[in-house]
Parts: sequence; C-alpha cells; structure tokens
Amino acid sequence: MNRILIVDDDRDIVAALEIYLTTSGYQVCKAYNGRQALDVLRENNVELVLMDVMMPQMDGIAATRKIRETSNVPILFLTAKSEDVDLINGLNVGADDYITKPFKPMEVLARVKSHLRRYTQLGGQTGAAGDTISVGPIVMDDSAKRVTVDGEPVSLTPLEYSILRLLMQRPGQVFSTAQIYEQVWNDPVLGSENTVAVHIRHLREKIEIDPAHPRYLKVVWGLGYKMEQ
Repeated sequence: MNRILIVDDDRDIVAALEIYLTTSGYQVCKAYNGRQALDVLRENNVELVLMDVMMPQMDGIAATRKIRETSNVPILFLTAKSEDVDLINGLNVGADDYITKPFKPMEVLARVKSHLRRYTQLGGQTGAAGDTISVGPIVMDDSAKRVTVDGEPVSLTPLEYSILRLLMQRPGQVFSTAQIYEQVWNDPVLGSENTVAVHIRHLREKIEIDPAHPRYLKVVWGLGYKMEQ
C-alpha cells in the first residue's frame, strides 16, 4: 500500500485530503510545516508528498530543497492561483507538479495515481539488459530505468526520466510543450508550459556539458524541443 505525506498548515485541508486518499486505499502521514515533514520522511518510507507552499517554521520551497538533497520522491505542490512566483520557485528547487487550490478530489487522486505509477516504474525495476536508446554519449537502459552520460550514471527524477525517454525515442522530432506535458503528465496542458520548461532546464543541467549551450537537448524556438543526434 502506497504511503503519502500531506504537508499543510491548514488542518482542514489535511483532514479533507486524508479522507480522499485513505478511502482510495492509500496510507497517509501528516505534517503541518516543513520541519515536521522532514522528520516524517526520516522515519517513514513515503512514496509521494503533497506539499503546501506557505507554511510557518519552514515553507514548502525550503522543505523541497532539503528533500531533494537525498530523495527523488514525487513532490506535488498545493498552491493558490495567486502564488505563481512561489510555484516557479518550487519547480526550480525540485517539485514535480502542482495542484491548484481549491482542488477537486478526483483531480488530486488522478495526479497522485499518475505520479506514483511513474515513480514505481522508475524506482522499482532493476537489472536485465533490455531496450537501450542512445543519443551521442547519453544512453538509456529502459529495462533497468538507468541513464548514463559518457558511462557515468545520472540521477533523474521520474518526470525527468519520462521526458528524456520521450525525446530520445524520436531523435530529431520536435515536441511542443503541450505535447510533452500531455504525453508525460497524461493531463491536458491547461497553461502548464512553464512546468515543462523548468524540467527541461533541470535535464540539461544533468546531461549536457554546457547547459547554456546544449548540444543534444535543443529548443526549436516557437515550436518546442527535440533531441539532436
């Protein structure tokens, strides 16, 4: 049974999310600020975090930065529409996605299920030689869920891995941000282009020698992104 950590200083929101998730078969841990969240993560095997942005003692952005020092667990921000700057900052420090308040129960459950599936596929499979894709020095072993650059392993989040796999499977093909979002997140894009751009930038920092002048993961201005052979 998957365990999910809910982090929000609004106890009514935590209680509502707990009901949605437990009735759908998930185990729930709770925290009401970022410091408590870090304590819970040290003591429990958590497979997804729902994280509020604005909280006392330690906010969601600071907590996410600390979590990303040791873990690739999916982190979904709970954010108000007025918190666009905080949202971008959160994505920059390693959040995977966001859910806008007020949220609908079915939207929360759909996002949770999608990210857990991706995380399980990437983190839960090992070994076995299998489908291997190469673009220059970048090699993806999709059976082992492993990426290397010049023979050195690269640590990717599940979303980064999924984006890279999409682009590497069709080198030279240009994908718009909407196409990337819809195929990787399995959701309509609905203005989430910035989310894709942030994850692309993180990918470049991990697979390119000079991320500011990428040789492989390239932008096609006005159209989207592609992997260049």
